[in-house]
Amino acid sequence: MSAPDAEEIRPRTAGVVLVTPDGGLVGSLPAVRVSTPWWPDVEPVVQAIRDRYGIDIVVLRLLTAELDRPRGGRVTYLAEVCQPVAAEPWDGTLDDHPLRQTFARPGGPAADLAWAESVLINNGLRRSGPPVQVRTWNLSSLWRIPLGAETAWLKVVPPFFAHEGDVLARLAGERVPRLLGQHGGRSLLAEVAGDDLYQAELPLLLEMVTMLVEIQRSWRTRVEESLALGLPDWRSESLSVGIANALERTADELDVDDRATLTAFVRDLPRRFAEVVACGLEDTLVHGDFHPGNFRGDGSALTLLDWGDSGVGHPLLDQAAFLDRIPGDALQAVRDHWFRLWRTFAPGSDPAHASALLGPIAAARQALIFQGFLDRIEPTEHAYHRLDPADWLRRTAALVRSTPAAV
Repeated sequence: MSAPDAEEIRPRTAGVVLVTPDGGLVGSLPAVRVSTPWWPDVEPVVQAIRDRYGIDIVVLRLLTAELDRPRGGRVTYLAEVCQPVAAEPWDGTLDDHPLRQTFARPGGPAADLAWAESVLINNGLRRSGPPVQVRTWNLSSLWRIPLGAETAWLKVVPPFFAHEGDVLARLAGERVPRLLGQHGGRSLLAEVAGDDLYQAELPLLLEMVTMLVEIQRSWRTRVEESLALGLPDWRSESLSVGIANALERTADELDVDDRATLTAFVRDLPRRFAEVVACGLEDTLVHGDFHPGNFRGDGSALTLLDWGDSGVGHPLLDQAAFLDRIPGDALQAVRDHWFRLWRTFAPGSDPAHASALLGPIAAARQALIFQGFLDRIEPTEHAYHRLDPADWLRRTAALVRSTPAAV
């Protein structure tokens, strides 16, 4: 989840600093070329180290990065190794930090996998091979666990995303991942058939929108229940305060024109939100990262993934990210379909006008979210998100200037 840009994506090379499961320093290994550029994508890092050095590692966390965005360039990870390794001396420092996630500590992934094993046993399931580490970064740890012809997925998230398991439990019966077990930030998920649908086209895009809107329609009366689960509050008053705070903290990174535009925008938020309310759509469950890539399907089934970003607010806060990621020739049909659904579910409402008003608000919400990540992760992981608050505020300013008719 990041602001779009057109910068060239460079290849990634990854070095590793190795520790034992009890945290003892082993040493470092020279960097290897990795097949994908994305820093959280560690399955190819594990494979590259295995191919080059003949050892198995578990990646714990990012130590250093050459570039300012989480893709490509030279990176160094801290990794855990169980077998003896001939490593080079490393003269860096491995200190502790109170915001470090459990899965980023030596022994943490093993504890997560042991919990998953117990859940499998309780469900009458048995592993058919070793678990595969797929991704790790400050927002999640993801493992693929083979079960013969099927696969289970272990997902572990920080406390600020720990509501995901509870949300999935309450969405049981909807087209969302099925929980095999859940405890705190740990969730064990049953296999979801099919492929990730980043490249989906009509009419599948329309079905995705219909799925979301139907869920949101049914959750309009469950706002207090949602907040009690720990979901963030993106309703008008709370979101206005958060956006103002994000602007105050990021203002020095913005040029004079953007600061002036955003200051006026923040000052006008009460009036803008009042106009949104007058459009007649109630606050509800917001997915928070709604786009085609968070769907998986096989032609006969469609599943909406990744509910850790969910919150409570206006349902059309989910629209901008989706429209940003679909083909241009599908935009009008998808937008019309979205508005038609809400006019049907909320007679007399004006979703089109609400959408125009919410465009800059949705972008500013992203700045608030990324600032929240920076506040709750350790400094060595800031490289993943450091540029995002200012990027999204610049986008907010551009939207404010380009849509005067919306206000």
